Amino acid sequence: MHPSARIAAAIEVLDDLETRRRPAGDALKDWGLARRFAGSKDRAAIASLVYDALRRRASARWMMKSESPRAEMVGALHLARGQTSDQIAAAFSGEGHAPPPLSEAEQAALAAADLSGAPAWVLGEFPEWLAPYLDRAFGEQAAEEGRALAARAPLDLRVNALKGAREKALAEMAHLGAQACRFAPLGLRIQQGQEGRAPALSAEPAYARGLVEIQDEGSQIAAKIARAKPGEQVLDLCAGGGGKTLALAGDMDNRGQIYATDSDGRRLTPIFPRLERAGARNVQVRAPRGPSHDPVGDLAQACDLVLVDAPCTGTGTWRRNPDAKWRIRPGALEQRIKAQDEALARAEKYVKPGGRLVYVTCSLLCEENEDRIAAFLAAHPGFSAEPAAESLSQAGLSGLDDAVSPHGPGLRLTPARHDTDGFYAVVLRRAQS
Repeated sequence: MHPSARIAAAIEVLDDLETRRRPAGDALKDWGLARRFAGSKDRAAIASLVYDALRRRASARWMMKSESPRAEMVGALHLARGQTSDQIAAAFSGEGHAPPPLSEAEQAALAAADLSGAPAWVLGEFPEWLAPYLDRAFGEQAAEEGRALAARAPLDLRVNALKGAREKALAEMAHLGAQACRFAPLGLRIQQGQEGRAPALSAEPAYARGLVEIQDEGSQIAAKIARAKPGEQVLDLCAGGGGKTLALAGDMDNRGQIYATDSDGRRLTPIFPRLERAGARNVQVRAPRGPSHDPVGDLAQACDLVLVDAPCTGTGTWRRNPDAKWRIRPGALEQRIKAQDEALARAEKYVKPGGRLVYVTCSLLCEENEDRIAAFLAAHPGFSAEPAAESLSQAGLSGLDDAVSPHGPGLRLTPARHDTDGFYAVVLRRAQS
């Protein structure tokens, strides 16, 4: 496909997203299935254009003075890819499969390229209705944090301690440019390639035999804060696909027991091949069998550690899912808050005296993080929040002093400050008696 035809196709996908309000991955897949003539490189290039437009949607619309998918693409070509007005005009020639020529209004908007006077939600590339929430979380840094969340994310890997050391993995993956992560002691980072393409990990021997797993550095830090120890009884209450379960298994050196469960048993499906590949032998997967069945009911006040990787709005993952920010609605936040309170209330039942309850979200909103912990502690006086500095020290993590939350107990990791996805983590302790 000619580059101009790829742009036209990307505009078509953006129009589908605007009309049907569905994940970008689904729209791109359907587009490719309906157009078998498009090769893998074409599909990858179109996906890259779509995601660039989604990352810069707010500023592109503001600059172009239009909310159309075409305006988003024109703006993104300039703002995200640095193309000049002449280069964009050449691509929008109207010839063959190219988009129609630029109008006089579009040419004028491109020539001005004016974002002066734009509010923080435009400069930060996030929905306007979220502005008060991000302003509360970050104040004057809201736009800066938003821009960091709009950037492309690197590919982060966690070295599986059950299979080898980080030095071994670095040597095996040197051809991909792998580097040690800044904070996570077992983290590796590979920068995205041309047009945001990551390497095909499934073809890498280190991945195939379980030496490395895909996991953002922020998620690795959150798991490390939990401090799972060999011999402990550990419950991962919202295990999903098992990313943090695997990290806990590595920290425990296959000694002790991890119980992995989830309110939706379907989310547990990916965990089984991952456990086998990782060589994690101390994990019991317990799926629910009906709404009234508690698969971990026998663990009441028996666990040294209960991890709650709570359902959330996912505002911290926008680098990887830029379309998600435009699909989220205020009602979703209310639903997530309810689910978080329910998860915390359930989790405390399994924590033994002197045990730990670790609450984690991939959200940056105070309403899902510090506010939930404040409400939980008010309702459960037998628990107390561990100071964030102590959590870092006991986990052996350094260089993260600026991650201590200014809004309450816990840690906040952000792409602008730490070059990770956005995460919140806090350790709660149950009194001995």
